[in-house]
Amino acid sequence: MDKPMLALLNRFKLICVTLCLGALTLLARPAFADALVTQADLIDNSGNTIGTVQVEQGHKGVLVNLKAKDLPPGYHGMHFHSVGDCSDLTAFKSAGGHVNPFNQPHGFRNLDGPHEGNLPNLVVAADGTVEVELYSDIVALDSGAAKLLDDDGTALIIHTDKDDHYSQPIGGSGGRIACAVIK
Repeated sequence: MDKPMLALLNRFKLICVTLCLGALTLLARPAFADALVTQADLIDNSGNTIGTVQVEQGHKGVLVNLKAKDLPPGYHGMHFHSVGDCSDLTAFKSAGGHVNPFNQPHGFRNLDGPHEGNLPNLVVAADGTVEVELYSDIVALDSGAAKLLDDDGTALIIHTDKDDHYSQPIGGSGGRIACAVIK
């Protein structure tokens, strides 16, 4: 075979290999396709379902999707609490304190914080609805000291007031007005 024909054949092989690898890349399932996901109802202090919370394991943390209605408008502190129990409807105290396996101070603004239960404030619209997607890289669903799916689960709690991300122990967030069991 002469040199021009050999060069053309090699170029054709390279193009075929490149196209095949590209097709395999497009057909490959994304890494998150088999991600661990849990979903829970969000309830108010009367036990009424007012929304849903979905938590999905990500590469280095969890993706939280929350959709709710019938909440007071404005800013509300929101945290992961250490026990997956919303049975105490009057105050949701059965959910325990914040997830905090390393006994760190509360708050994103605290130089020694945050602890693993910290989440950003929730901002509820004037009509009482909210839909938010956020990511926390300081917890995981099923691994590490701050795993949410431990023996007694975890609760996602919405508080009455805005979290100042500094005050101890809960950022001045006030009472607990909504709860979802993460199991």
